[in-house]
Amino acid sequence: MASRDSDVRPPAVAGQFYPAEPARLRGQVLRLLEEATPPAAPLPKALIAPHAGYMYSGAVAAAAFATLRERPQAIERVVLIGPAHYVAVRGVAVPSVAAFETPLGRVPMDRDGLDALAGLPFIVRADAPHAPEHALEVELPFLQQLLPDFRLLPLVVGDAQPQEVADLLAAVWSGPETLIVISSDLSHFHDYRTAQRLDGATAQAVERGDWAAIGPNEACGCLAVAGLLIEASRRGVKARRLALCNSGDTAGSRDRVVGYGAWRFDGRAQA
Repeated sequence: MASRDSDVRPPAVAGQFYPAEPARLRGQVLRLLEEATPPAAPLPKALIAPHAGYMYSGAVAAAAFATLRERPQAIERVVLIGPAHYVAVRGVAVPSVAAFETPLGRVPMDRDGLDALAGLPFIVRADAPHAPEHALEVELPFLQQLLPDFRLLPLVVGDAQPQEVADLLAAVWSGPETLIVISSDLSHFHDYRTAQRLDGATAQAVERGDWAAIGPNEACGCLAVAGLLIEASRRGVKARRLALCNSGDTAGSRDRVVGYGAWRFDGRAQA
């Protein structure tokens, strides 16, 4: 059952986007990860993964997170960034709570990372945008299953600029102990063929680093994606596609689909 501790952000979408029972959730995540077959490569610096219900986008998300299987113990901190779906935010919201919780347990906050961002003018301390938000929450069970021990720096992007997201990433980029995860779906509610065309173009933009070509019609997390592309370009870090499909390929009809993509960004440039 979700915690009622006021210093913990309890799960908001357990039982909706993923199973609420710990054993069922762990089993589903393990199956998704086992079915993913990432290419042999070093531990990534950053990932882009989708955030829909697991029946829709879980396999694509697993394609991203399975890249962590080789050396999970090397990751001590995860910077997790996604869009604000429910509560308006002027800037980028960081929480004040001490931990985020899922049915698999609690993940402590990265206090040092929060302190590093405190001086940025667009950072706001606000729990309300985080409370109902699924975009970050659905990524956590994958991370909890794979990483033995990590701290979390969760960021919800609202009314912000791509350059601002790039600036906050520059502040927390750090070394190989830090993993950056951008949470975003792609196009929404087009027919299957239209979505394939639009998402294919978005995928190409991600892979060539063309952040200006990606807006809210291309990806709900466009600002977070763009910020990563800006900072990755500065550091010579490139995107490699892991998966691309839509809900018409996984579950549901092909009349109104949502697109999903997964990418890894290789390179270990230091701060």
